[in-house]
Amino acid sequence: MGTEIERKFLVKEGAWREAKATRYRQGYLSTVKERTVRVRTINDKAYLTIKGLTVGASRLEFEYEILVADAEEILDSLCEKPLIEKNRYKVDDGTLTWEVDEFFGENEGLIVAEVELQSEDQQFARPDWVTEEVTSDPRYYNANLIKKPYSRW
Repeated sequence: MGTEIERKFLVKEGAWREAKATRYRQGYLSTVKERTVRVRTINDKAYLTIKGLTVGASRLEFEYEILVADAEEILDSLCEKPLIEKNRYKVDDGTLTWEVDEFFGENEGLIVAEVELQSEDQQFARPDWVTEEVTSDPRYYNANLIKKPYSRW
């Protein structure tokens, strides 16, 4: 894998709704500041992901495919609750792919967009449905949304 450089923004209604939605279900085995360990199902695939400490907009990331049955057992039995449940819409703007996450359950009402970049200083245009940047606000990290869900803000 390597280093992930990602910026995160709040979203308003817009053309992103026209993209196909994919259902995600994910949970965390570790949510300490220095590392997170996540299990995620996406349709008929499942993944174990390990992420390091975020510095600026960058962090180490390693991801491995695992058996769906194992992932479902881990999600149901071992992960911290509540689980993260969301629809992800992938929106290609010609130069970048934006991932828009619409949350459900205890995080219902939250919609954020993430974009992965090649460098932290990479310039890019924001679609008109992208609003405030929240990259440096830890409340919006998925791992923190299980500790303090959006519904409790």
